[in-house]
Amino acid sequence: MSTAVPQVSLLAAVRCIFVRDLRLALRRRADTLAAMIFFVMVVSLFPLGIGPESALLRTMAPGVVWVAALLSSMLSLTRLFADDHQDGTLEQLLLSAHPLAFLALGKIAAHWMSSGLLLVLVAPLLALQFDLSPSACGVLVLSLLLGTPVLSLLGAIGAALTVGLRGGSVLLSLLVLPLAVPVLVFGAGAVEAYNAGLGVSAHLSLLGALLVLALAAAPVVVAAALRIALE
Repeated sequence: MSTAVPQVSLLAAVRCIFVRDLRLALRRRADTLAAMIFFVMVVSLFPLGIGPESALLRTMAPGVVWVAALLSSMLSLTRLFADDHQDGTLEQLLLSAHPLAFLALGKIAAHWMSSGLLLVLVAPLLALQFDLSPSACGVLVLSLLLGTPVLSLLGAIGAALTVGLRGGSVLLSLLVLPLAVPVLVFGAGAVEAYNAGLGVSAHLSLLGALLVLALAAAPVVVAAALRIALE
């Protein structure tokens, strides 16, 4: 007498992928710490090199923090799908009864939680080196909260396109950096507009629109790219 295998709901499957990847990130603390240390070092070197010129530091702060956040978020992107490709997990995800796009979204969310969210939490402390006011630091944090998930979603597209390729990390950078330019411009522009006494709602609204667009399109593109890579 055969017994039916219980079907796992889509939400439970995505949650399982999310929790699994977070646990793997906790086991690989060296990767997370490397990205965090890189972010701290890059941001901290600029005030040391420029000197105590408050006006110049305030002007440079948004661009420096955002560029450092972009480069730091890319350090761990090469392993987003590479390890699963090597141990056969990606093949199992393709055979799953659930849409691959939603399962990929769970992996992307875990990547942002283990990398982008940490950068957002550390950014206000680093921004104090640039003589930013507390309210300007709040705008910076809000822009990072909206922008760093977009970086993870765009980075996942590059990681899926280069999975299994030799020298994929270099190609990934060439693919992702041009796509991330609008996020960089609007994120840094929000803080610059606040420092200039202008409204920041336009920049934050554009970041929110980019996030919604990336959430809708990136998982589908990632799923298609993974299927092509595993054929």
